[in-house]
Amino acid sequence: MPTRLLLLADTHVPKRARALSAAVRRMASDVDLIVHAGDWVEESVLDDLLAIGPVLGVWGNNDGEDLRARLPEVARAEIEGVRLAVVHETGAAAGREKRMDAAYPDTDLLVFGHSHIPWDSETPVGLRLLNPGSPTDRRRQPACTVMTATLADGAVRDVVLHEVSRE
Repeated sequence: MPTRLLLLADTHVPKRARALSAAVRRMASDVDLIVHAGDWVEESVLDDLLAIGPVLGVWGNNDGEDLRARLPEVARAEIEGVRLAVVHETGAAAGREKRMDAAYPDTDLLVFGHSHIPWDSETPVGLRLLNPGSPTDRRRQPACTVMTATLADGAVRDVVLHEVSRE
């Protein structure tokens, strides 16, 4: 049975937005698992998403002790035969694929955040790297973004980057 994912990172509530937008909340209610790659900032965002559905998340560099007490630095799960890992930061874009191959050798999909810059690439050994950007802080990007993906039969499928409104 395919598993539909919503990929989020760098929500920065309430610093970049007062709350998650209605569009993001609707998307969260339409998936099987919400994956959040850190920088929630407010613990209430985690509780809000947990009220919508299951969450696999990690803490980021802007998250306080409250979130660090509830979330790991790296989260892992095997879903539909896909070995998934989530982490906030992967370092500089240059050399990322090679570094992540070494750091996550038993992983098929790595979801990460921190840069607010959407990223979709595959490493030389086949590790898929996805960064959904930020739904609240576009930085130098043209729009705020999230990603959706489907895991099925040991593969990552249907990866889509979605532009979202902050409101």
